[in-house]
Amino acid sequence: MKNGTETHETVPLPGRIVVSSRVRLARNLDGQPFPGWAKKSERVAILESIQAAVRDLPQMKDGICQTMDTLSQIEKQVLVEKHLISREHAGRNIGSGVAIDKKAAISVMINEEDHIRMQAILPGFKLPDVYGAIDQVDSALARKLIFAFSPALGFLTACPTNVGTGMRASAMLHLPALRLNDHIGKIIQAVNKLGLTVRGLYGEGTEALGDLFQISNQTSLGEKEADILHRLGKVIGEIVRHEQNARLTLLEKTPRLMYDHIGRAYGILTTARTITSKETMNQLSMINLGVDLGFFKGLDLAMTGELFEVTQPAHLQQNHSNQRMSAEDRDGLRADFIRGKLEKIPGPVFPAIPPPRAGKNDE
Repeated sequence: MKNGTETHETVPLPGRIVVSSRVRLARNLDGQPFPGWAKKSERVAILESIQAAVRDLPQMKDGICQTMDTLSQIEKQVLVEKHLISREHAGRNIGSGVAIDKKAAISVMINEEDHIRMQAILPGFKLPDVYGAIDQVDSALARKLIFAFSPALGFLTACPTNVGTGMRASAMLHLPALRLNDHIGKIIQAVNKLGLTVRGLYGEGTEALGDLFQISNQTSLGEKEADILHRLGKVIGEIVRHEQNARLTLLEKTPRLMYDHIGRAYGILTTARTITSKETMNQLSMINLGVDLGFFKGLDLAMTGELFEVTQPAHLQQNHSNQRMSAEDRDGLRADFIRGKLEKIPGPVFPAIPPPRAGKNDE
């Protein structure tokens, strides 16, 4: 763990390339059928027993603990957009539940694919911290519940790739420069060869919107938690360095291209009258890059992060009407909201681009 954090802290350029760190643990109750095989009455009974244990956790003081059937579809989707529950869990109803601490750093999904999927998530490169936080929750629940465990295999889970530690550790990375110079494909291939996997913004089967990529371990059988975290941290440190180098290369060799992408993003977001969620995320990615490189005054990553979150479909609906809107209405509202936020923010200021050198034919 120590080596992983040191790798990230020594990179030379500013900016938050590692957006967030997350560790998720999958657990199941001993002697009970997995949620996918359990009858409705069994799922309800399992939910009630787990909820009782989760509510007693000190981490859940002043948090929420609800069944999925009491949440509206918009509320569920907001939790997906906040990365507190999975897309699959948002489709659950009676017999499933969720608990979230008051800081929205720890969440527990009950009767998703496994009986318990608990996670801790924090901004930045903090894999040891999030593991420590969720390990405390796991230990506390293990004193109240009996988990399905095999001395030979480890924790037993519904998906074979989670058998063992039951741990999925991941980090969300912002990699716009690697995408701009067409190196992101090589990075993904290299990561896969190291036994890790790359997913999109909302996990498996989703698109890497806003140049955001999730890097996580693929399997957990036969490995210790510390080894998984160490390997993941080391790989993330390497990817961070590649992104830093890609930014330097773009600034040195094709500055006009980079400035154009950032300037166009600002122009679109400050003038658009309708804009989709996908385009918003992709344009905000370029704004984030400009903020990282110091091209904006009066704009910081906190504001762009807020824009990224609150302009997603469910957030937009919850904050403005709490009712379903048409895509056309959302796109118009999103554009108006972004313009209002950016109207007093000056445009990017770029360094001067040196004139091209005179070649022999020009002399």
